[in-house]
Formats: sequence, C-alpha cells, structure tokens
Amino acid sequence: MTDALLPALIQQMTAPAFYPHPVKEPIQCIQTHISYVLLTGDYAYKVKKPMNFGFLDFSTLEKRQHFCAEELRLNQRGAAALYLDVSPITQVGDRFQLGGIGDAVEYTVKMRQFPQSSLFTELFDRGELTASLLEQLARVLANFHAQAATNDYIRSFGTVENIRLAIDENYDQTAQYVGGPQTQQQLDETRQYTDRLFAEQQALFNSRIEHNWIRECHGDVHLRNIALWQEKIWLFDCIEFNEPFRFVDVMFDIAYIIMDLDARDRRDLSNLFLNAYIEQTGDWEGLQVLPLYLSRQSYVRAKVTSFLLSDPSVPEPVKQEAAATAARYYRLAWEYTQPQKGRLILMAGLSGSGKSTTARHLAQTLGGIQIRSDAVRKHLAGIPLDTPGSDDLYTAAMTQKTYDRLLQLGITLATQGYTVILDAKYDRQPLRQAAIAQAAAHHLPLQILYCTAPLPVLQERLQQRHDDISDATADLLPQQRMDTFGNDEQPYITTLDTTQDLKAQLDQAAG
Repeated sequence: MTDALLPALIQQMTAPAFYPHPVKEPIQCIQTHISYVLLTGDYAYKVKKPMNFGFLDFSTLEKRQHFCAEELRLNQRGAAALYLDVSPITQVGDRFQLGGIGDAVEYTVKMRQFPQSSLFTELFDRGELTASLLEQLARVLANFHAQAATNDYIRSFGTVENIRLAIDENYDQTAQYVGGPQTQQQLDETRQYTDRLFAEQQALFNSRIEHNWIRECHGDVHLRNIALWQEKIWLFDCIEFNEPFRFVDVMFDIAYIIMDLDARDRRDLSNLFLNAYIEQTGDWEGLQVLPLYLSRQSYVRAKVTSFLLSDPSVPEPVKQEAAATAARYYRLAWEYTQPQKGRLILMAGLSGSGKSTTARHLAQTLGGIQIRSDAVRKHLAGIPLDTPGSDDLYTAAMTQKTYDRLLQLGITLATQGYTVILDAKYDRQPLRQAAIAQAAAHHLPLQILYCTAPLPVLQERLQQRHDDISDATADLLPQQRMDTFGNDEQPYITTLDTTQDLKAQLDQAAG
C-alpha cells in the first residue's frame, strides 16, 4: 500500500515531526492484517486496525484501548524492556498529535525498537542458533510458564470441548484445498487421530487441568517472536486479543518452537530444546499431548498459507510458492499424528562414565526423550535443579522412589511411541530386572547401554564437571560399584568405552 492509500493518521506517523524525539529517516511502516507498526529508530509504535474478524475485535476505540493495555500487560511478562507504554493520540483539526491535550482518537503501543537481526529466525538462517542458546531458551520459557497465571476460569479452556473447537474448525476451513496442497488421506487420517484422542483420552486432558498445566501462556511463541538482544532472550508479540489462543496447555506453547525447527529440518535442535524444557519443568507426562499440539501448529501454518490461494489479488508465482509451503506443513501436521513404535533404553555405569553425554547424543540421533535420574530425584523432592541436594535426597528410600518414577515414566511414554532413554546408574541388578520385566510385559524393545571408562578418567571428569544438576563428586567414586550383569541380562547389553570414538558404537546400539 502506497503512502497515499494509508489512513491519514498513519501517513502523519511516517513524518518525523509527529514524534517528540529524534527519528531515523525514512520512517518505515510495516503493515499486517491487524495493525500498522512504525519504526522510528529507537522506538516502534503499533496502531491496531479497526477490524473485526470474529476471533479478533478491534472495531471500536474502546476495544482498541483495552487491547493495547492488554498487549502491554501481557508482553511485559516476557519482554518488559521492549514494551514501554500505551500512548493516546489526539486530534486538532486535521492534525494528529502523540499524547496531546483532549480526548484520544486512537491509541498506540510504544515499544523499544531492536534489530531484526536479533530474531531467532535470523539467528537460525545465519547458523547462530546454537545448542546452548536453545537450552537457555528452554529455561526462559520454563520460568515464563511457571510464573504464568492460572485459575478456574483459565483452566476451563483445557477441556476437550474447548480444545477441539478450533482444531475441528481448521479441518472444516481447509477441506476446499484437498486436491491442491492437501490430500484427502492426510486430512482424513489427521482428523481421525484427533477424534480418537479426544474420545479415548478424556482422563489425560482432565489430568492436564488438575495439575495446573493450563495457563495464561504466550500463545504465539514461534521463532519469529523470540529475540536475542542485549544478551537476553525476549518473548514478545504474545496473543492479547483472544483468550482461547492464550489460555492453553504449556505444551501448546512449546509446540510452536519444536514445529518451527522440525519444518527447517533440524529435528536434532528441536529434540535438544524439548528435552531441556521438559527437564526444567518435570512435565514428562505432557509429552502425551504434545503430538496433538505439534500437529495443530503445523496445520494452522498450512491453513493460513492456503488462504493465499483463494485471494484473486495474489500473483500466480506467489500462489505457486504458497501451495508448496502449505503442502509441506499439511504433511508435517499429518506426520505428527502417525503411530510410532516405542522402545526403552537404559543407561548404566558409574558417575562420570559418560552416560548423560552418550544419552544426549543418542536422544538427538533417535529423536528420543532423555530422562535423567538427577532431575527426577530433585523434582520429587521439590527443589530447584541447580540446588545441591542434602543427604536426605540420597537415602535408599529416595533412590528407590526415583527409580520407580523413572520406570513409570519410561513405560508410559514408550507405550505412546517414544524412544525413552532412562539416564541413571542402574548399578543394582534389581533395578535393571524391574525394567526388563516391565518392558517385556508391555512388549517394548529394551536395550542396556553400559558406559565404561578407567577410574582416573572418571575422577578427572567429575573434578571438571560444573554447571550440572548432578551432585556426584569424585570423592564418591570409591563407594560406587556395579552389580554383575546376570546371564538373563546379557542379551540386552551393549558395552560402550566412552574414551573411544562413540559413533561406531552408537550406530550399533541404535541399530
């Protein structure tokens, strides 16, 4: 849209004289279907369009004022340094004024402008979205969710009836694209998955409500709404205009990030982020509903892209590209719903033997879920993961409780189709025998990866360990021993020398 076709207010907001502070010329105007954003250099100003799309209603000045205030409130949770104020705009004659005298004729959200190069999408494109940065993001988002509000009203949005409304609507709105970017088989099978899940897993969704996992989340936390600026991660542009999009399961939120990375063919990075997030929250049970939300986020991306195909004003080359993009997201949404064969992998070995390093690598290779006994133990005790545990954390009773929880999680998730890696010492034969028996009872494949290294290597590794949730130290090694593996355990065991190149060994173990 040329400047001449812009509303008078927006035209004036592209002029430097409109602002009471220096600007960087020319002022750039970015337009979306619901707002105008003016970039002035140090600050950005967002003006909401007087639109009513049903799911979004900015049709009156009072509603725009309300949702500007909501945008400020909600985004200060994850990006307080970016969201500064809601400013009234007044009018004298044909001139508009920012914060002038008189009644407001419009409102604008004032934000601190940051470089587009700091967006996580840009970092990814430059190859700078590292493992450590994704682990940091996992901690930021876990903390964001821990502090997010919840109450009876918010939790009510976690019922099957409320969740499926938007999902079923997605299917209905995309039936017209079958034979184009969507296929009948994919639509039918994706819908059959969600119908079956909602019909058979009512107790699971009730459990999500009862355990307070339905919260006032971000609602749109994909990679383009995350920035690394001034050495901090910011979560911005959350959903302020629609409660059902924001009052959601925390798995709904993280599904955006995982899906974004999967769509970019970096499942190793999405796996790393997922494992880091789940370890922080202790919400391993949430993995049972994660495929639903992964499919939902991908399907919405496909749907919105498909809408371009119905717009006569969109050029044909753009439509061709949109069709290919939509097809990719429809297929990804379908893939998330396809049944997988789960399995159980037990790590075994003394402290410092390389179990966690090996498990982490294996998880990224296999798309597995790594569950560390150190994390399970501290979640059971209700202490932060980075807090050193007292002697009470390591009693025989607490150890048994930890391994019971590990195995319960492993069986639950493996029967749902996950490859689950139980990362613990498994130094006692009864602990291993219990896992073998449960895997057999549930017809799950089982492997035991026994990590070994010479004692001096174990000692050196433990002495150099830092910033880790494990409390194991080198002085504990003399007290540790491995029970001999029995004849009935031998068929499950692969021994790994972690002082050697693990790739060939892991290739064999993953075979």
